[in-house]
Amino acid sequence: MTDRNRPDGEAFVRDADETLRGAYDPPMSLEEYVDRVLENPVAAASGARYMLAAIESQGTREVREHGERRARYRFFDDPCNDGEHAVLGNTAVLNGFVDDLRAAAAGRGGDETIVWIDGPTATGKSEFKRCLVNGLRAFSKTETGRRYTVEWNVTGAGSGLGGVGSGRSLSYGEGGDASAWYRSPVQSHPLSVFPADVRESIADAVDDVAYPIAADTDLDPFSREAYDHLESTYREEGRRDLFSAITDRTHLRVTSYIVDIGEGIGVLHAEDDGSPKERLVGSWMGGMLRELDSRGRKNPQAFSYDGVLSQGNGVATIVEDASQHADLLRRLLNVPDERRVKLDKGIGMDLDTQLIVISNPDLDAELDRHAEREGADPLKALKRRLTRHEFRYLTNRRLEAELLRREVGGVNGTPTVDGVGRLDDSNVKDGGVEDGRQRRTADLDPTDAALTADVRGDDGTVTERELAPHAIGAAALYAVVTRLDAEDLPTEIDLVEKAELYETGTVRRETSDKSEEQIGIEDIDVGDGDGRNGIPVTYARDVIADLLGSDADRCHPTLPVERVITPTDVLDALADGLADAPVFSRSEVAEFESRRAPVAKRVRERQRKDVLDAILADATVSPATVAEYVEHVYAWDADEPVETERGPAEADALVMKVFETETLGRFDEDDYRGTEPGQAVETFRRERVIRALTRYAWRNRGDEFSVDDVDLGEVPELRSVLNANELADVRRRFPDLDPAEWAAPPADTETERVKAEAIDRLVERGYSRASAELTSRAVMRDARDEWAELATDDGAVSDREGRNHRRSGGENGGDLSWD
Repeated sequence: MTDRNRPDGEAFVRDADETLRGAYDPPMSLEEYVDRVLENPVAAASGARYMLAAIESQGTREVREHGERRARYRFFDDPCNDGEHAVLGNTAVLNGFVDDLRAAAAGRGGDETIVWIDGPTATGKSEFKRCLVNGLRAFSKTETGRRYTVEWNVTGAGSGLGGVGSGRSLSYGEGGDASAWYRSPVQSHPLSVFPADVRESIADAVDDVAYPIAADTDLDPFSREAYDHLESTYREEGRRDLFSAITDRTHLRVTSYIVDIGEGIGVLHAEDDGSPKERLVGSWMGGMLRELDSRGRKNPQAFSYDGVLSQGNGVATIVEDASQHADLLRRLLNVPDERRVKLDKGIGMDLDTQLIVISNPDLDAELDRHAEREGADPLKALKRRLTRHEFRYLTNRRLEAELLRREVGGVNGTPTVDGVGRLDDSNVKDGGVEDGRQRRTADLDPTDAALTADVRGDDGTVTERELAPHAIGAAALYAVVTRLDAEDLPTEIDLVEKAELYETGTVRRETSDKSEEQIGIEDIDVGDGDGRNGIPVTYARDVIADLLGSDADRCHPTLPVERVITPTDVLDALADGLADAPVFSRSEVAEFESRRAPVAKRVRERQRKDVLDAILADATVSPATVAEYVEHVYAWDADEPVETERGPAEADALVMKVFETETLGRFDEDDYRGTEPGQAVETFRRERVIRALTRYAWRNRGDEFSVDDVDLGEVPELRSVLNANELADVRRRFPDLDPAEWAAPPADTETERVKAEAIDRLVERGYSRASAELTSRAVMRDARDEWAELATDDGAVSDREGRNHRRSGGENGGDLSWD
C-alpha cells in the first residue's frame, strides 16, 4: 500500500518539465533574433560584456573589509547555489576583476588582456571559478541572460555535404539523419551569419554606446561549411534573395543554450594533456577525414572542437593551475590580440572569449625565468598582457570563522556588512562528520556559536560532539593573527588589535590619564603585507577534524564533557601541530607559536564576559534605562521638557541622580544639593555625555536627531554599564559565593544556586550544559586570585572608586570585545 502523501515519479517528471520550461527560448528565426537584440543588447553581448551583465544582475551590498566599507557584488556570494561556493573576502580583488571586464566590454583596450587570478593555496581561487560557473549558468536561464547560437540543416539543398551525390546531411562522420539539426560546435554568435557590413549596421542600430555588441566575429569553420554549401546551391539556382534562402527557417534557426562548462565556458585542468593545439582548440579525427570528401582539403566537420578555447567561445576560457600549462600561455597571445585561432593551414576560427588564468605563486617563478635578459625576455609580451589580481588569506575574523564553519560542518552562509547573515544547516560526509549543526541564539555572535557534529566511529556507532562557543572563533582569530605582518605593525596597536581593526574598523582603549581614545583604521598605516602568508584554512580544518574524531581527556559524573572541544583545545592543537605540518618552515613555526598567547588571552576575556553576564543577568542595566537617563540629561541641559506617555514633563532630577550614584557609582550625596547637581556632576553630564553623543550624532547626521539613533556606547561610562559586568559586581551582589567551590559547590549554598542559574542562562544563550560547565569552571578558576584580592581590599578602595578604577582600564585595558 502506497503513502498517498508521498510524491511519485510522475510528480518529479512534472517538476523537471517546469524547471526546464523557463530555461530555454523556443527556436527562432534570424529576423526574430535581430529584433530581440535591438530590444535587449545583452542578447548579442561580447563574452566580457555578458559576464559583466551576469555579475551586475545580482546587485551589490556593503561590506567591511580591512576596516573599510566597500561595495561588493552579490554575484560572488554564489546566491544561485545557496552560497555553497561563495568567495569570502577579497572584495577589492573581485572589484578589480569586474573593472577589467568593464574595460574589455567597452573596448577600451582591456579586451587585449588576460586576467590572472593569483595567490597561495586555499585562498578561494577555486571557489571563484565555481562561483563564476554557477552564476553564469543561472544567468543564462533568465529572460535577460539568454545566450544564443545557430543550428543548421542542409536538407533539401542540393546533394548534401560531403561530396557530390553522396546524399549525406551536415553531420559529424558517416551517415547522419537527413532531417537533423546540428548546432555550431563552438557556440557561434548568430550575428556572425550576416555579411560584415550588415553586422556593422546592426551594431550601429543598437542603443548601447557604452558597451558595443559582438558584431565583429565570423562564422566558425563548421558553420561556414554549411553556409558555403547553401550559398553555392542557391546561387546556382539563380536565387536573387540569396541570403534569405540560406537563412530560411528550414536551414537556419537561432537557439538558446545554457551556459556551462563545455558550452560557453572552457576549463583547462592541471591533469589535462595532449599537444598544445589539442588542448587549445581540439584535434582532427583521422577516420572522419577519410570518410568526408573535401576535394583535397581538410573538412572542418572532421575536427573535434573539444579544446578549451572551442568550449569557452562565447563567454569565458579558464586555465586552472596555469603553471602546469605554461607552454600554452605564449600561444594564447594571439587570442586577445587577434581574437582568432588556427585549426590548420588556411582554416581559422574567430573567438569571443574572456581569458582567465588561475595559478598559485609558482607561476611567478615560471614567468621570471628569463627576467635577467630584460629586453630579450621571450615572456615579456605575455607578462604585458596579464593583469594580475592577487587573492590573499582572509584577515577578517568573522569571514574566516564562516569559512571554517563551511569547511568543518558544511554550513553555508552569506556574510552581511558586519559579519554573517543567514546560516543554513546541511549534511556533510567528509572526514567522518555526517551532520553539521549549530546552536544559534541572538545572545551569541553567530561566528562564536557552538557547532555540533555527528561523528561515526570505527565500530559504526555515531557520537555527537560539540565545538563549544568561541572554539571556531578562536581558531579563526589565531589563523588571522598568523597572517598579519608584524613588521608593518604600528606601535599604537598589537596584532590582536590589528585583527580587530580589520574586522570592525576601530579599536577603543584607555589612555594613561584613564580617559578613552578610539583608534580608527584611517589613523594608522597598516602596511600591505597582510594575508600573503599564515595558517591556511585547510590546516585549521584538518586539526579540528582530528579533534572531532576522539574524546578529550576529561570526565564528569553526569555531563559528556569529554565530547566537548573547547577553544583552549583548538588553540593547543593548532599550535602543537605546526612543527609536524610540512607546509610551514621552521621560522614560521616559531613565529606562529608565539602568536598563540595573545589570542588565548582574548578568548578568555570573551568567555569571562559570557559567564559574568550570565551570573549577573538580573542585575544588568537595560539599554532602555540608559537611554532614559540620556534623554533626561539632554532635556536638563536644554531646559526643555521630556516626552512621556502622559505628555511633556520636566526632566526628572531624581532619575538622573539615582542613575549616576547607584548605576554608574560615580558620585555620592556630597556631589548634589538635594537632587540638584553640583559642579562636578554638571561637568560630567555636559562634557562626558552630551559632547560625546552629539559628536557621534554629527558624524552620522542625515536624519533628525533622536536618542534612539545614537550609539550609547560612545560614552565609556555608559558602555561600561551596558556591556561590562565585572567580578567586583559579582562579589558585591553575591558576597557568600566562593569561586574555589564552583566545580563542586556544597548543597544549599549561594555558590550552588548562583552556578545553577548561570548554567541555565548560558544554555539559553547557545551553550550546551557540558560546554557551560567547562567554560564557567575555567573562568571561575582564573578568578580565584582576583576574588581573594577583592576580599582583602577592606575599604582601601570604596565600591564606587573600585568600580571606576576597573572600568577605566586598571586591570585589563579597554573594552576590546569581539562584538
